[in-house]
Amino acid sequence: MHIHHLSKENSILNQFISEIRNIKVQKDSMRFRRNIERIGEILGYEMSKTLNYKPKTVTTPLGKTAIDVIDDQIVLCSVLRAGVPLHTGLLNYFDTAENAFISAYRHHKGHPESFEIVVEYLACPDLENKTLVLADPMLATGQSFASTFNALKSFGTPKDIHLISVIGAQKGVEYVAEHFPEQTHLWVASIDSELNDKGYIIPGLGDAGDLAFGPKLQY
Repeated sequence: MHIHHLSKENSILNQFISEIRNIKVQKDSMRFRRNIERIGEILGYEMSKTLNYKPKTVTTPLGKTAIDVIDDQIVLCSVLRAGVPLHTGLLNYFDTAENAFISAYRHHKGHPESFEIVVEYLACPDLENKTLVLADPMLATGQSFASTFNALKSFGTPKDIHLISVIGAQKGVEYVAEHFPEQTHLWVASIDSELNDKGYIIPGLGDAGDLAFGPKLQY
């Protein structure tokens, strides 16, 4: 797997990461969503440098000019619900992309430290020979990425796969590296070293879905 850890180099990205982690700033859910969206734009821009391009002639009011444009058929797939603002950021840049959405949540089997990933909803176009961009803001154990990818396999085989995440744990990064094709690209804003005994990233930022859209009842 090709791992692109963007915060290893200083940029404006660090400002947005600091705000989504900050317990005072993240009380403003609108700002939290906007920061996730902006991080998605940055991750998408960096990813775009690795895509395939073809020449195109554009007519201006004063003549013609040649420019290389993206030659990939992109499908953006986000994991609900936390992935929605990240999806928006990517869609801001890849505005002609097709879109897919999938639900994935942790189902605790009678013990808070034991869970399985349950996929209940999926809407997806044909993926055959397209570029799949799978987005989930939190890469903790890596099981959500793996489970959603398995659920997507019946829609075709993409020619390229890109994983987009805001905060990852080293253990989760290693897990997806083992469960995705070798040529997969992982684009992650920041990688933390630890998971706690419940599988949450430390120091992380908390529950991205709750911070973006409000707390939910637990069943």
